[in-house]
Amino acid sequence: MKKEILILILVIYSMSVFSQHVGIKNNLVYDATLTPNIGFEIGLSKKSTLDLNVGYNPFTFSDHKKFKHWLVQPEYRLWLCEKFNGTFFGIHAHGGEFSVSGKHLPFGIFPNLEGYRYEGHFYGGGVSIGYQWILGKHWNLEISAGAGYTLLDYDKYNCPDCGPKLDSGQHNYWGPTKASISFIYLIH
Repeated sequence: MKKEILILILVIYSMSVFSQHVGIKNNLVYDATLTPNIGFEIGLSKKSTLDLNVGYNPFTFSDHKKFKHWLVQPEYRLWLCEKFNGTFFGIHAHGGEFSVSGKHLPFGIFPNLEGYRYEGHFYGGGVSIGYQWILGKHWNLEISAGAGYTLLDYDKYNCPDCGPKLDSGQHNYWGPTKASISFIYLIH
């Protein structure tokens, strides 16, 4: 028991030494899709951070159109200059659940949504690149984009809200997996 407590104290101490910054962020691209979201980024060393973004869309729109989902997307970032400033490269994972109908999704994902509903979960990962600008002592602006792979496991239904399951399947997707324009509040 004493060994575990000592290890915990060392981990907390090491995180406090390197975690001189913590950022709380909001992704405006998610906001544009009516997906409430929040992100956290913590400094791990002078040139690395761990970013975690979550989003949740519970809304159904007119004519049974919906893009309901929740998602989690952690990312390890390596900064060229210093953390929270300038260019970074990242590697991310993502996962979540979805229920979509009546809306057009980009990149050929579920092309016949007009009369059908797809429900399921997804997971995958990718790489990204981004840039942060310092706006003030506590404020930054970030732009980032990423590409990679996503596996979608789904069930297909005949109508937007009801009906028996028609089919089950998987869809392999290669392409953009991340897009963000985020305002960040930094806690020093």
